[in-house]
Amino acid sequence: MALGTESIWLRRYPTVTTPRLRLLCLPHAGGAAGFFHSWGHAFGDDVEVLAVRYPGRQERIAEDPWTALEDLADAIADELPPYLDTPLAVFGHSMGATLGYEVTLRLAQRYHAAPSLLMVSCRKAPHLLTPRTAAFGTDEELLAEVHKLGGTDSALLADADLRDLVLPALRADFRAVARYTARPGVPLPCPVVGYVGDRDPDVGPDEVAGWARTAPLGFELKVLPGGHFYLVDQRDALIADIRARLAR
Repeated sequence: MALGTESIWLRRYPTVTTPRLRLLCLPHAGGAAGFFHSWGHAFGDDVEVLAVRYPGRQERIAEDPWTALEDLADAIADELPPYLDTPLAVFGHSMGATLGYEVTLRLAQRYHAAPSLLMVSCRKAPHLLTPRTAAFGTDEELLAEVHKLGGTDSALLADADLRDLVLPALRADFRAVARYTARPGVPLPCPVVGYVGDRDPDVGPDEVAGWARTAPLGFELKVLPGGHFYLVDQRDALIADIRARLAR
């Protein structure tokens, strides 16, 4: 990667020396790059982490959030060529898993640069998705959905001032998820690993296992204790599992 290359879309956690591999992390609906801050240097001295910064939050709070996953995937994929001088792995949680899928397809189609591994967390495969009407309901219905899923976002929304700040991005993301309806899964040009919590109220292991249909180069399923945000409480176990996969 050229020295000095920076992107408003990507928060970099650079390694001291040239990385052996990069890991692109895509947050959930309503999430931000800061969700992956503790991952920044968790995979060894030779793995550089890139956390995606969506419009409408944190450093980009002054921007309007986007409401189409396809547009987000286009923009993210087009930011990545300067970082493709070394192998790239992709991890996406919930909405971020769908984005990871779309970004992976775009990298292969546009830049002939298939990621070495796609990791999808707590998300059904594209052909199994169903519409999410909560995206178009009242604020109370949207907040009820977020509270059902739990995680740090749920706690933040208890603060009225913070709630008003993050609600536009949250609503935009849920609208984007709802608009991305079921479609035939396009075979991916890399192996896929699916992660899910064993008590996730939104998606079960059998549904995450549906990603196998899009993974002719190999699929593995990893079930960890917890709910939709198992990756908070099970952070160390998840990091260890991903680190082992990236070391192969």
